[in-house]
Amino acid sequence: MAQAPASRIAAEPPLPNCERPGEPAPYDASKEELLSFYKDMLLIRRFEEKAGQLYGLGLIGGFCHLYIGQEAVAVGLQRALSDKDSVITGYRDHGHMLLSGIPPSDVMAELTGRAAGISKGKGGSMHMFSVEHKFYGGHGIVGAQVSLGTGLGFAHKYRGDGGVCLAYFGDGAANQGQVYESFNMAELWKLPVIYVIENNQYAMGTSVNRASSEDQLYRRGESFRISGIQVDGMDVLACRGAAEEALAWVRAGKGPIILEMKTYRYRGHSMSDPAKYRSRDEVQAVRDKSDPIEHVRKLLETQGVGADELKKIETDIRRTVNEAADFAEQTPEPDPAELYTDVLVESY
Repeated sequence: MAQAPASRIAAEPPLPNCERPGEPAPYDASKEELLSFYKDMLLIRRFEEKAGQLYGLGLIGGFCHLYIGQEAVAVGLQRALSDKDSVITGYRDHGHMLLSGIPPSDVMAELTGRAAGISKGKGGSMHMFSVEHKFYGGHGIVGAQVSLGTGLGFAHKYRGDGGVCLAYFGDGAANQGQVYESFNMAELWKLPVIYVIENNQYAMGTSVNRASSEDQLYRRGESFRISGIQVDGMDVLACRGAAEEALAWVRAGKGPIILEMKTYRYRGHSMSDPAKYRSRDEVQAVRDKSDPIEHVRKLLETQGVGADELKKIETDIRRTVNEAADFAEQTPEPDPAELYTDVLVESY
């Protein structure tokens, strides 16, 4: 077939602009909500620090990816969800599980491969799962959870349960092909999915600017007519405000939306990563200027929360984490017969 003249191609009218969400405002939190956000973020950080210690002692095997520095993203988003909604993420999943209501002891026991773990010690750090808590993993394959999250969105729509799927993935996974197949399907069927790109600036050891020709990742859905919002992922109030806007958009039947959360991880990609691709000064500068927990602590001080109350919160959280670690060390490993259970699920 003959190719159309270039002038004719150029004269084709542009695609109509898709409707766009409003610019989200920072969430106007009460003092009690600020305290709740502070406790949530501090629990994740102290939990992850303890997990790092247990890994160093050889009590956690395999890979272990810590969420230190990124706490505001999951707290801001997941505290806006209802009990109808579902969550799925990649392998940096411990904080997301805690926010899904899974007890710290159950998560820590899973990290150490114990029978009392939330997945009976079979999932470990990267593959935890709990249907009861509407948390669908924990996935080790880069970007695999995006297609699965799209399927969860389809299930919500098919059942008419009013739920939304929050599907997290990183800046590295944003370059995977299945992500765009999922985008196309989700927009075609107007599925209730919020795609959350946790842009922590480094895909393993490569800067997002070196790996992505379009490094403004919130724009990645434009060719599918999926709107996106870029969010300060180091500010829990900005994250919560973006969650409110995104949930309103999706619940109104307007289809999926992308949230690019500009955040930063303080540790390496995993515990085996010395992170020599960036300087200590770079990491320290982010800690000094943008730490999400320190930001909320200062806000609480302006609202009259004193040092004694903050110290008590710290003490209580450390006790909770230490008790979870003690539980994980003392509970038994799975019986060898468990190797043959949970391999196949028959559906009728």
